[in-house]
Amino acid sequence: MRLALFQPDIPQNAAAVLRLAACLGLPVEIIEPCGFLWDDRRLRRVGMDYLDAATTRRHTGWEAVRRADGVAGSRLVLLTTRGAIAHVDFAFRVDDVLLLGRESVGVPEAVHQAVDARVAVPMAAGARSLNVAMAAALLAGEAVRQTGGFQAMRPRNVPSYTANK
Repeated sequence: MRLALFQPDIPQNAAAVLRLAACLGLPVEIIEPCGFLWDDRRLRRVGMDYLDAATTRRHTGWEAVRRADGVAGSRLVLLTTRGAIAHVDFAFRVDDVLLLGRESVGVPEAVHQAVDARVAVPMAAGARSLNVAMAAALLAGEAVRQTGGFQAMRPRNVPSYTANK
């Protein structure tokens, strides 16, 4: 499983996603162009030393990432406010690529049409959207939970929730 950021606009959000990915052991695909200069100064404040642990690859565009090792042949799952199914009701797979759009405009219609699935995070009436880093955390957390990824990360002294039932 991996995360993909489509033309991220805001360096702090990109850094938060990189930190999340490092903590969950997920690689991140960055789909250029970014809306900011990709450099340590812009990312380090939020990403901290987790940036060093994050596995990232930058791609020149949408077609380039689709051909990349680890992405080509995988299912592309787009998180979008136009999602057809709630992320908690979707059956994730370990080889999924979890795609997040730009903070300002999401993804173009051509990308919407090219993905294999579109999911949405359920929200309260009147809410329009979440911050992309928060949305990434919800999406990745549910996908990792469903695919058993947390079991390998669980510290030995932390019981599972089901053990307390």
